[in-house]
Amino acid sequence: MAATDIARQVGEGCRTVPLAGHVGFDSLPDQLVNKSVSEGFCFNILCVGETGLGKSTLMDTLFNTKFEGEPATHTQPGVQLRSNTYDLQESNVGLKLTIVSTVGFGDQINKEDSYKPIVEFIDAQFEAYLQEELKIRRVLHTYHDSRIHACLYFIAPTGHSLKSLDLVTMKKLDSKVNIIPIIAKSDAISKSELTKFKIKITSELVSNGVQIYQFPTDDESVAEINGTMNAHLPFAVIGSTEELKIGNKMMKARQYPWGTVQVENEAHCDFVKLREMLIRVNMEDLREQTHSRHYELYRRCKLEEMGFKDTDPDSKPFSLQETYEAKRNEFLGELQKKEEEMRQMFVQRVKEKEAELKEAEKELHEKFDRLKKLHQDEKKKLEDKKKSLDDEVNAFKQRKTAAELLQSQGSQAGGSQTLKRDKEKKNSYCFTVNSAVCCMLHETQVLFGLPVDALFLRNRAGPPFL
Repeated sequence: MAATDIARQVGEGCRTVPLAGHVGFDSLPDQLVNKSVSEGFCFNILCVGETGLGKSTLMDTLFNTKFEGEPATHTQPGVQLRSNTYDLQESNVGLKLTIVSTVGFGDQINKEDSYKPIVEFIDAQFEAYLQEELKIRRVLHTYHDSRIHACLYFIAPTGHSLKSLDLVTMKKLDSKVNIIPIIAKSDAISKSELTKFKIKITSELVSNGVQIYQFPTDDESVAEINGTMNAHLPFAVIGSTEELKIGNKMMKARQYPWGTVQVENEAHCDFVKLREMLIRVNMEDLREQTHSRHYELYRRCKLEEMGFKDTDPDSKPFSLQETYEAKRNEFLGELQKKEEEMRQMFVQRVKEKEAELKEAEKELHEKFDRLKKLHQDEKKKLEDKKKSLDDEVNAFKQRKTAAELLQSQGSQAGGSQTLKRDKEKKNSYCFTVNSAVCCMLHETQVLFGLPVDALFLRNRAGPPFL
């Protein structure tokens, strides 16, 4: 018999019996309280609104402290979520408070995708909790729950109507988080305009199908106050950490030239109502709604995407093991199918690559043959040119040899003619000298009375000094 059938039978067959005396399990609520107090609590608030609407100031005012944080500017390129966690202690109760602010929300010219980072952040916290639940060894009692429990949506005090950015963002967030709309800096408009503005906001939210958080009225102890407070939504709030002396008391207020606005005066704003509903009355309900409604919706959709079901097509209980086996077989089948497709695709690509390589190889061979033939033609041309150059060189050498021979012969003939001319010149010179000598001898002969013919004949043989 299945465990669910046994539990169903036990639930249907239970009967009430009286006790004969005190047992002690009536102390169970006290035990639960003591355990919860010792472990501490966590609460996470998401502040969504345009830059400059006083989100940080309101958080400081709500928890009566000064949280550390850098002021945001209007120059952000996109929406960024900044998360800060603080440990607070009041009496003997510890609270781990996480405040997440949207930096740069509404500062861009194109605001179409401004809500996406917020949705992604909320889903990321749900996914982290789901992964912790699906672990084999879970430590949920020590796990820091970062899921958003309350979303304070800050509305600019325009006095007219909601902006399209506000409607789109709240519509995207209403199924993921508890939205509490508040009118920031409500002292910027008059009281009559504020009343009309609240009515206008409520009608626009209803007409656009935006589901905001409604304070629970099923508990008799808080049904009356919650029902009254639901009629005051959205809350018109003012934040201030500055304390001014009003009468004999120091109170948080804002000083203006025309007067003073008291933060905790319900005639001036709804800050006290917001603090009462958010922290003092419904904090645990906000935590419970986050877990039982928003997180369960995300978990169910996520598990359905993974293939898990509660019942089979015949509306019979479907065990987790059977779901796992069916999903595993389906996954293995898809894996084999994809593997076969990848193998076929790989073979096809290999064939295509081989064909491409063969074609490239063929082109390379053809190119090689063309280059080889061109090389041979060029080589033949160079050899022919070399042969012709060699013939020209040989002919030149022959002509050079003949020229040198002719030059040598010409040089020899010129030398003999020069020698002959020199000899003739010498003979002419000797004749001239001899003639002169003969003349001188003749004169001497005449002078000294010698015979002329003998001297002359004697000197004919040649010059005595030659």
